[in-house]
Amino acid sequence: MDKDRVTTDIETAFKTQVQSDPKLRNAYLLVYSDKLGIDMLLAEGRSNDTLIHALQPNHLASVGKLFAATLIGILFDQGKLDYHDPIARYLDAELMKGLHVFKGTDYSQTITIAQLLKQTTGLADVFFPLLKQMRKGSMDINPRDAILWGKHYLKPKFPPGSRNHYGDTNYYLIGLIIESICAKPYHEVMHELIFDPLGMDQAWIFGYSKPAKSLLYPMAKVRLDGIDIDSIPEIYRMDYAGGGVVAPLPQYLVFFKALLEGNIVKPETLQLMLTDSVRMGFPMIGFDYGYSIWKFRPIPLLLPNEFVCWGCVGITGAFLFYHPPTQAILIGCFNDMAYKAKALRFMLSKVIKPLLSCE
Repeated sequence: MDKDRVTTDIETAFKTQVQSDPKLRNAYLLVYSDKLGIDMLLAEGRSNDTLIHALQPNHLASVGKLFAATLIGILFDQGKLDYHDPIARYLDAELMKGLHVFKGTDYSQTITIAQLLKQTTGLADVFFPLLKQMRKGSMDINPRDAILWGKHYLKPKFPPGSRNHYGDTNYYLIGLIIESICAKPYHEVMHELIFDPLGMDQAWIFGYSKPAKSLLYPMAKVRLDGIDIDSIPEIYRMDYAGGGVVAPLPQYLVFFKALLEGNIVKPETLQLMLTDSVRMGFPMIGFDYGYSIWKFRPIPLLLPNEFVCWGCVGITGAFLFYHPPTQAILIGCFNDMAYKAKALRFMLSKVIKPLLSCE
């Protein structure tokens, strides 16, 4: 199939998906492959009173975790930390005291940075329990206090390193470790080490910083667990290192290209982020999960090897993936929690499948 037919098929599938689902208000898609000569940027929406434009900044939820993991990779390359360092080396005694007590045994001092990155600490996720509290009334809580709240109200799931439990708690701790090492707030480090060097002048950490350049368009609206996040802005602030990055899709592309090309972390560091992984389940899909990197596992008959790709996932139907066979970068967001699995199925069947047919 020729390139023009492929891009037309992808665009048609994207528009059809959005227009046929009354739940979706807006969605955005970027497909880039220098190998195939494809560079697409699409936006589609149903709202009559809200601007829908392809260059609107998007909050890609947990895709921001890859930025946090990359900051850790930069500090690793600079010799300022080791992935197997105990986190107690960088965090204060109040935070660490009783952080992880499971069945009477205190494992707090044994947790490592790598375990945080791979979500294998066993710590309970504080995000959704706190979201329930926020829906009951105003509750502005910072990441540190969220961890302290979790120590009081939630219990760890298992001893560190024994298996995987996904959540934001681990990445709040990652953000605090970055702050401890750099002696600066997390958002300042993000701008200094990633946004500014890469020219990402319309990127920021929601609730903490501002883009270096004035925005042409408002941020795209997001729906989480049936509510508009705009009605509870504290949720964005709580995202922090768990997913607080906001930017237009082309600026996410700048970041991901730089990561792939070895311009942010060393190639061997990226390889470690990919391969030091654990198995993780997702609805109908299997992954190996590294340092915030999800890599599809091939499934006989269902997911052939040529579909295997890797990247990061956001619960609002967001994704940022690299597909090696076509050298394509795929970035998208349906901005609705109902699409947390649907978005990946769309990416595989309606984007990667046509790309594989491109001559």
